[in-house]
Parts: sequence; C-alpha cells; structure tokens
Amino acid sequence: MLGGQFTRNLASSLTKYRRLLHRLSGKVQSMDGNSEERITRVLFCGPHFSASHNYTREYLRKYPFVQVDEVPIDDVPNSISKYQICIVKNMKLDSNVISLATEMKLIMQYGVGLDGVDIDAATKYGVRVARIPSHVTGNAASCAEMAIYLILGLLRKQNEMQIAVKQRRLGEPVGETLFGKTVFIMGFGNIGIDLAKRLRPFGVKIIATKRSWVAQSQDSCQSKDVPGPNSTSNDLIDEKGVHEDIHEFASNADIIVCCLNLNSKTAGTVNKKFISSMRKGALLVNIARGGLLDYEAVLDHLESGHLGGLGIDVAWTEPFDPNDPILKFKNVLITPHVGGVTEGSYRSMAKVVGDVALQLHAGIPLTGIEIVN
Repeated sequence: MLGGQFTRNLASSLTKYRRLLHRLSGKVQSMDGNSEERITRVLFCGPHFSASHNYTREYLRKYPFVQVDEVPIDDVPNSISKYQICIVKNMKLDSNVISLATEMKLIMQYGVGLDGVDIDAATKYGVRVARIPSHVTGNAASCAEMAIYLILGLLRKQNEMQIAVKQRRLGEPVGETLFGKTVFIMGFGNIGIDLAKRLRPFGVKIIATKRSWVAQSQDSCQSKDVPGPNSTSNDLIDEKGVHEDIHEFASNADIIVCCLNLNSKTAGTVNKKFISSMRKGALLVNIARGGLLDYEAVLDHLESGHLGGLGIDVAWTEPFDPNDPILKFKNVLITPHVGGVTEGSYRSMAKVVGDVALQLHAGIPLTGIEIVN
C-alpha cells in the first residue's frame, strides 16, 4: 500500500489543485462560445463495466470542465479525435484507431490489464499509456476474493447444489474442503500476494511461480492481513519457482489459480501440455485473462475427466456465449468478468481516473497511475 507520508503529500497536493480548478470552473462557465476549448473530455469505450463511467461521472459532477462520455465501441474510431483521455475497458485500441486520436494525451485502463492497447503505436503518436496499480485501489483484493469464491464453489459443487435444491434433495452433493489442499498461484504479483494472504487461514500449502523473485517492496507486501508485522511475500508461500517450473508445480497442486499478465509470451500458457501435467481431478481457476488458456485443451480435458473443475471470471471471447459447449459441464463455474467489480474497488478507481482528468486539465503532473511508456 502507499506509504503514509506519500499519501499525506498526495492529499495536500490534491487539495491545492482542486481549489485552483474550482476557480477555473467559474471562468469556464463565464466564457463565450469558445468555452469548449477549455473542456477536458474523457472517453469510455463501450457499454460494458458500466459502473466505471457512471462512478467516474459521479465523482466529477462538480467539475463542468471535465466531460465524461460512454461511446459505443463501433463509434469510437469516428469520435476519438475529440478526446484527451481514453479509458479502453475491453476494446482493442490498435494503431489505426490511435492514429485518429489527434487530441489524445493519455490512454488508461480501468484496472491493470493493457493487453488491448498497442503501446508501441501510442508511443509513436506521443500518447501516454497507464494502468491503475491494483494494490492501491483494492482491485487486487477484490480479484483475490473472487478466486476464493470460485475455488470454494468448485470444491462444494455449486452447480450440483442448485440442482439438489430444485429437486428437494438434502445432504447432496458430497463436496470437498479447502483445508489441506495445495494451491499453485501462477503469477505472484499484487493479486497473487493478496490471494496468498487470504488463503493462509484455510490451512493450505501455497506454492507459487513468477518470472523473477526480486525483493517485494514493503508497501506491496505489508498490510493488516499479513501474518506478522514484518512479513514479506516469502512468508506467504511454502515453495517458490520461476516460470519454467510451471509444469512441475502443476503436477503437485490440487488447485491452480492463473494470475498471469497476458502478453505475447504468456498467451496460451495453459495448453494441452500444461493441463496434462496437472493431477487428474485438479481444479483450474482463471481470474486474469481468457487468452492465457487454450480453449480446445480445456474443453478436451473436461470431456476426458482429467480436469476436475474449471472456474473462470474471464473468457476467450467476451461477453461469453451462454450456449458454449464448455458450460454444459456441472464442474464449470463462470462469472461475467466481475473479479474487480466491487463497490470499494470501482469507487477507488473512479477517484483515480477523475483526479487524473483534473490534473491533466490543470497541467500538473499526473499521480496515482503507472505509466508504461
């Protein structure tokens, strides 16, 4: 989490520029027909994740010089030239679209994933690209809780329980406990750390992999949830490995939770070879990005019975087809990409986006975001 002194400094700076912006607001309202030149426009791409633009608009309602619009995805190429900030959500912003964004200063994600943005093209056209750090807004905690929800739902056979309720049967199905299981967290970033914190009280063995095990910062590893005042990520896990160890780790786990970032190196990581290396009957949970899993490999191993259960909050195509063959299995749980969609997380991210819009309008340094180019 952010250090106390940094947070106090940030709060002081925000107070100062908000006072400035209140004065600017009066000037904007008194201007003539050229007042549009003083408006900072924020574009949200598409109707999905509606709380993102609704909460941001609500946060900025006192600042008429910042305009928040939700534009249908098909209309974005024709409209993007009018905007200074773009919140991409689940749209693909390729080079062609970015080239049309002649007024664009910043492309952001309402969260951490930037796999839909052509960052090289944005850099070429002088547009900054940023994500909102998940440990600052509570997004990581929300996603970690969703992973546990899916794990418990699979272990206790949620779909079969609903059938039993409808058929008035008691004492069925026979589920399993999380206690005593080995959980493999593949990708030990902010979400993986928060997941490990929450898994510890369940009495599980936690193993994890990441590409590089550099020392975690105090801010990202310490909180009231960590067992001990000086705990680090190393205290949260029982065995650690690098990405090349994923098949070995998969063979030793009862439950695998995919928390990887999606990029050209990680796409399709959970393929036929990976799933075949898993224990027969092991559970697979994905709260990261759908493209990390190979669809045919997952479907084949569900049909063969090798894969004991699948819990996904993200899919290969979104929105996911409700008639997809994968959903015919009783041991499959799917949620509509709501891992990070909680009141606390989305209100926090709305504040970050709103503050960045105010900062951009005032011409002061941008804070609260992680610029990647």
